[in-house]
Amino acid sequence: MSIKVWFDSELIAADAAHVSVFDRSFSVGDGVFETLKVDHSTALALTRHVRRLARSAAGLGLPEPDRFLITNAVAELIDANSAEFGSMSRLRIQYSAGTGGAGSERASERTRIVITQTKATQWPATTQVITVPWARNEKSPVVGLKTTSYAENVVALARANAVGSGEALFANTVGDLCEGTGSNVFVVLAGQLLTPPISSGCLPGITRELVLEWVGARETDLPMSALADAQEIFITSSTRDIQPVSHVDGRLVEMAPGPVTVRAQEIFAQRMAQTPDP
Repeated sequence: MSIKVWFDSELIAADAAHVSVFDRSFSVGDGVFETLKVDHSTALALTRHVRRLARSAAGLGLPEPDRFLITNAVAELIDANSAEFGSMSRLRIQYSAGTGGAGSERASERTRIVITQTKATQWPATTQVITVPWARNEKSPVVGLKTTSYAENVVALARANAVGSGEALFANTVGDLCEGTGSNVFVVLAGQLLTPPISSGCLPGITRELVLEWVGARETDLPMSALADAQEIFITSSTRDIQPVSHVDGRLVEMAPGPVTVRAQEIFAQRMAQTPDP
């Protein structure tokens, strides 16, 4: 068997899937996407991911994607690839503005959906992070949208990886803590679990959303110095779940994981096991 992908409107072999060099998601980053985890053939939090994909598409002025089609396509793809992956894999749903010219102006209204499934990364129990000198723009026209324009994240993560860290954290333009390249960040200060608000410019992460609902945390503006003052820090994403941070810029975090983080991990794992599509 060969790995299958969902391409436009059908399942085909991955090595047979090709897009035009003028596809706008490729040429100018005019597209949106979602990444989610597949656990034993179940796509986790699929409804929330598809809902956010639609919000991101609306933010770019793209037609609303067919949510029913995407949900069915995900199920078909996972079933088709069942013999190719173990208990855990990674799914990416990409929605492109379609084929157009090489400039910013859209020349076509025919959008494209591509869904791929790949092997999941086994994240370490803890991770080190660095802070980077570049800022997230909380006033950007695409703030809060998960677009395929990912160059800033690629550059920042490469800097982190070069010094042995697994993630890079950004401030926003007013110097407050914002987010990672592909994660949201939580800190524990004086026993309180805190995270930057959406107004900081961070992506409204699905795992972040579930931690707020299930575990409870207060959204508040946080100075970057909160990273030095925090007793515990963890980052969240749909593939990492809740990952404790052991070092920030080489400095040891007091507890990794600490009791608040451990409790959050336990609650998250229990609730996700009970309701894989909350």
